[in-house]
Amino acid sequence: MFDYTAPADLLKDRVILVTGAGRGIGAEAARTYAAHGATVLLLGKTEKHLNAVYDEIVAAGHSEPVVIPLDLEKAAPEAYQELAAMIESEFGRLDGLLHNASILGPRTPLEQLAGENFAKVMQINVNAMFMLNSAMLPLLRLSKDASVIFTSSSVGRKGRAYWGAYAVSKFATEGLMQVMADECDNTSIRANSVNPGATRTDMRAHAYPGENPLNNPTPAEIMPVYLYLMGPESAAVTGQALDAQ
Repeated sequence: MFDYTAPADLLKDRVILVTGAGRGIGAEAARTYAAHGATVLLLGKTEKHLNAVYDEIVAAGHSEPVVIPLDLEKAAPEAYQELAAMIESEFGRLDGLLHNASILGPRTPLEQLAGENFAKVMQINVNAMFMLNSAMLPLLRLSKDASVIFTSSSVGRKGRAYWGAYAVSKFATEGLMQVMADECDNTSIRANSVNPGATRTDMRAHAYPGENPLNNPTPAEIMPVYLYLMGPESAAVTGQALDAQ
């Protein structure tokens, strides 16, 4: 497990956008960031899941988050610009962005992978992430210390059979992170990727239905690397591909 202990006020006064914030790792990251002082913007497809995370954060006495329902498969380019305008109007900047939302898609041999299934995975995991990232960059530049975390996978660092579209999308994720880190070198913005590893989530259970989920750490247990990269102690770290465990 990544070894880091965060101070309680690590993210005090920071504004952080988390995608896929309604469930799994995204929901846990949102709760964890809020618990360390951040105002968290909860972006996801299903409003009821976002509302549940919102309620948990408020009930714990943390800064009130913002719920942003957005379907990354169908969102038009102007939706991202409207979101950027809202964030700038309300907060004046963005200090952190966790790209967490993604879908698995079919696990199948390439020759049996339907084009529409490949396109859907790439739309959500890559195209939407790119458009959101581009729209948020001007807001990240307004922060004195901005961090962007891209969610990768072991199959996005070494391809494996039958992981098809998902693996390709995660290779693209690593590529976008590297390009952004290089372009933003010597600026106040840093970009890194995290491979969560085998974690007790619904996506993992879908990918490995025969696996005992109790053998995998919970999302809460892999949070140290997400805190480290989002906090000021990682200010000099950029362009790195890190593992959560």
